[in-house]
Amino acid sequence: MSDTIFRRRTALLAAGLAATASLALTACGTEQAAQDRSNPAAADSGASATVTPGTSGASGTSGASGTDTGAAASGTDKAVTVSKSGRSSTAAKGSTGSKDSSGTVTCTGANTEVTAQTVTRPLNHLLLAVKNTGSKTCYLYGYPALNFQDAQAVPPVDEDSQPQAVTTLRPGQSGYAGVRLSAADGSGSGGYTAKTLKVIFQNRALDFVGSGVKVALPAKGVWIDSSLSTTYWLADPQDALN
Repeated sequence: MSDTIFRRRTALLAAGLAATASLALTACGTEQAAQDRSNPAAADSGASATVTPGTSGASGTSGASGTDTGAAASGTDKAVTVSKSGRSSTAAKGSTGSKDSSGTVTCTGANTEVTAQTVTRPLNHLLLAVKNTGSKTCYLYGYPALNFQDAQAVPPVDEDSQPQAVTTLRPGQSGYAGVRLSAADGSGSGGYTAKTLKVIFQNRALDFVGSGVKVALPAKGVWIDSSLSTTYWLADPQDALN
């Protein structure tokens, strides 16, 4: 009888121990899960060794981002290079295909001959002629700066004479400017006889450049006063005088 009771107690004790062990394992798992939830980075690092493809994929997001960033940076560099190359290419085309390098240059004293001729009509006028003596077509930009003997300033230009396009001279061609020397009715002031003249050309930026080209005047000189003015460079002498 006592032996039977002992065996039953032993079996119950063993079952109780098993149940206790099971509860302990369950609690340990629950505690670990709680720790994982509270520290996901640790959980991820712990899983990284096992889940290599997943980690690569996850870091693939940052890796993809890194790749995209690298691609974007590379793309930016490439775009900049292309842009610079485009500008250089355009500049090169501009310099190679520009009018200057393809045969058209600015008209200056180096590639032209300038003469001055007095006219009977209109009164008190001078006709300037610029002949292209070079081998390339040249542009007569703007209007001439007239530097008469003892003149204090460059005379103004008649704005109404401005042409619609820059006067262009092929080799051997001439362009013209009309100069009003003095008022026909004598209303001008400060008149005197000038015996020397220099003509200064404008460049494409409409700046006057150089020291000027000496132009021969009649031996007796020309009478100028405060009404002195010039026209723009024009292709037709009649337009310059009118």
